[in-house]
Amino acid sequence: MKLAFILDPLETLKIYKDSSYAMMREAASRNHEIYTIQQEDLIWKDDTVVCYARSLTLAEPTGSGTDWYRNGDRHMLPMQAFDAVLMRKDPPFNMEYLYSTYLLELAERQGARVINSPRSIRDFNEKLAIARFPQFMPPTLVTRQEPLIMEFLHQHRDIILKPLDSMGGSGIFRIHDADHNVNVILETMTHYGTRTIMAQRFIPEIVKGDKRILLIAGKPVPYALARIPKPGETRGNLNTGGTGVAQPLSDYDKEIAETLGPELVEQGLLLVGLDVIGDCLTEINVTSPTGIQEIYKQTGFNAAGMMIDAVEDN
Repeated sequence: MKLAFILDPLETLKIYKDSSYAMMREAASRNHEIYTIQQEDLIWKDDTVVCYARSLTLAEPTGSGTDWYRNGDRHMLPMQAFDAVLMRKDPPFNMEYLYSTYLLELAERQGARVINSPRSIRDFNEKLAIARFPQFMPPTLVTRQEPLIMEFLHQHRDIILKPLDSMGGSGIFRIHDADHNVNVILETMTHYGTRTIMAQRFIPEIVKGDKRILLIAGKPVPYALARIPKPGETRGNLNTGGTGVAQPLSDYDKEIAETLGPELVEQGLLLVGLDVIGDCLTEINVTSPTGIQEIYKQTGFNAAGMMIDAVEDN
């Protein structure tokens, strides 16, 4: 197969933990041809979605940074020239990301196979998508009206505030009803009532980890990556100092995964990361879910192989 990966610049990838790198290595081990595309290389030209793509050959890294790959020459190709195009560009989900999904959706209409579905990437805001499954949500409020947020705070006394367009735990606040800086935090986060945010009841089980459950073709990887916050921190994200601990899925984790899996597949979402704290679903990650390498290193389970199996079979 000819597989194209839409990625951040290759020199920025941290290959010791990057899930896209794990998938590319798995694909290369099966003798699939690998190509890379940068976001700016998606183009509408002569009534066709085309791209500038480079072939990619993987090398054994020696630790010098960019010695793990060799790129071929840059060629313009139609998107349907590939057997599958994997959209693995990291957020932020800004206007350029949005434009990329429009181009990829047009490419689908012209015969390209894009994973994950660009329409569903747009439709499943990673914070708001949990509202499709209210039976698993913590108490949640989405608004830009400060009086409603204050009312929610007084009701639950300890809450989390999230921007709807962030990633990796950035811009998240935990506030108590006795905090003296509540007003300025709300003014900052809502941009004085002009930006919608999410408020959720604080879930104390975060001390046991914010679990990332990977769904591949609707089936859960049998291990979750519990991201445990460092002391004094309420965010478990690895880039905020959290520690990733792989652990078998609980029965309730399986129930969440088995409930969501069929609908997510129906929506064209082949690889999804569910975030679960305690017994609450807090996010549905559809852009470029990670955790594959950490799970493999700790358990030996090859989620990258499971993903390439799904690309080959679906």
